[in-house]
Amino acid sequence: MKPVIVKEIPRSPKDPERVKELLNYGVATIAESQEKLGLLGPNIRPIQPGLKAAGTAITVRCSDGDNLMLHAAVEIAKPGDVIIMTTISGTANGVFGELLATSFKVRGISAFITDSGVRDVSKLREMKYPVWSKYITAVGTSKNRPGWINVPITIEGVIVKPGDFVLADDDGVVIVPREEIDEVLVRAKEREEKENEVRKRLLNGELSLDIYNFRRIISELGIKYMKNLDETTNKLDKNI
Repeated sequence: MKPVIVKEIPRSPKDPERVKELLNYGVATIAESQEKLGLLGPNIRPIQPGLKAAGTAITVRCSDGDNLMLHAAVEIAKPGDVIIMTTISGTANGVFGELLATSFKVRGISAFITDSGVRDVSKLREMKYPVWSKYITAVGTSKNRPGWINVPITIEGVIVKPGDFVLADDDGVVIVPREEIDEVLVRAKEREEKENEVRKRLLNGELSLDIYNFRRIISELGIKYMKNLDETTNKLDKNI
């Protein structure tokens, strides 16, 4: 596909409420609520703990070692969007730093996510701007090569389409396809309610072995309980 900048992404008047509800849950809950799909690889990490972000995806694919399209994406993005960026073959350049973060923040862009690198990290942390990246590096970029905005991209094995929903926290980043968001939110609520009940039982002293019936699984696996290590050793010796 020739380089292109697509100005509009799929949107709905319901999106702000969907994003607000998405923020009620953690990345782990949302990933589990869509059968463990959509979770970016563990190499994509927050540059500082304690931040959380969600929004609709503006997708960017830059030439290797270049961030021109990232600058162009700032104009395209709307408040509440998350800009998620990859490169043609994967590079570790610092594609994002303090100045771009300032522009992102002023424009209401919720977060930046990339499988490339970021720099000016101490400044980004002072700003408390939400960033998830694969690398931290001082290596800079060119700004004169073509790329793509708002076309489907693949990042850490996950396909991200413009307008998909993004949730990021200390556990990583998860993508929810736009057409599945309402169903995933329903399942996330059900899962959270079940976990709240389990939490109450654990606080009352019950064991997860009993709550989840793990004793049956242990038995089916042929695992035996022994009183102590000596008993185990004696039984092993007899079987030799």
